[in-house]
Amino acid sequence: MAFDEFTDALDYPVFVVTAVDTATGERAGCLVGFATQCSLEPARFLVCLSTANHTYRVARASPVLAVHALGVTQHGLARLFGERTGDTTDKFAQCRWEPGEAGVPLLSDCPQRFIGRVLHRVDNLGDHAGFVLAPAESAPDVATDNTVPGLLMFSQVQDLTPGHPA
Repeated sequence: MAFDEFTDALDYPVFVVTAVDTATGERAGCLVGFATQCSLEPARFLVCLSTANHTYRVARASPVLAVHALGVTQHGLARLFGERTGDTTDKFAQCRWEPGEAGVPLLSDCPQRFIGRVLHRVDNLGDHAGFVLAPAESAPDVATDNTVPGLLMFSQVQDLTPGHPA
């Protein structure tokens, strides 16, 4: 199929997105391959979460999401958040993190990150739902020189098996 050939040729960064249900304190996070800036002014970022994913269920009750850019050497973190489901695993017990705005988990080993206020939720994007974010807060140590050295790319995580049901 022509579309599959087109998308197979694409390579883009992967992210870890974290959320917290402020009513219950339940935390979640997952590896995300579908995310992009979607507006310059005002600044907006779109994150798409699989509706089969535990993080999706928590994110629906979260006022903010944190988006973490992974470095090329962080395949282990990608594996933790990509192959494990929060339904059975406390991923945050296996990595360093701190609470951010509204209690959203911020991964200590991912300084290139931002917290985004959830402005809109878009259902029915196929097997994913979209979350449109407005930047709320950036980590104080985020690079400001417009260079992002060595991001972990989609092609580099093809060996991972999703932790949520297909």
